[in-house]
Amino acid sequence: MITKDYIITSAQGMHARPATQLVKLAKGFKSATSLKKGDKTVKLNSLLNILSLSIKGGETISVIMDGEDEVSAAVVIDDFFTKQLKEL
Repeated sequence: MITKDYIITSAQGMHARPATQLVKLAKGFKSATSLKKGDKTVKLNSLLNILSLSIKGGETISVIMDGEDEVSAAVVIDDFFTKQLKEL
């Protein structure tokens, strides 16, 4: 299991466009991926799951990856949060 924390760098937070992109990325891996904000954890298999967390810019979230390709998933999801999110 790999857990990584990220600060949301997009001023708009996690709205529909980046949330959709994140779901597409997560579905490309066999590992179970989850997103955690505070005490609430949701699976990264649904846009509505992500939007239900109401993630705003500047907030810290955790991504949990667990499975056979968790290292690959961690690399791709890290790229999303550190580079791609700013552009969406």
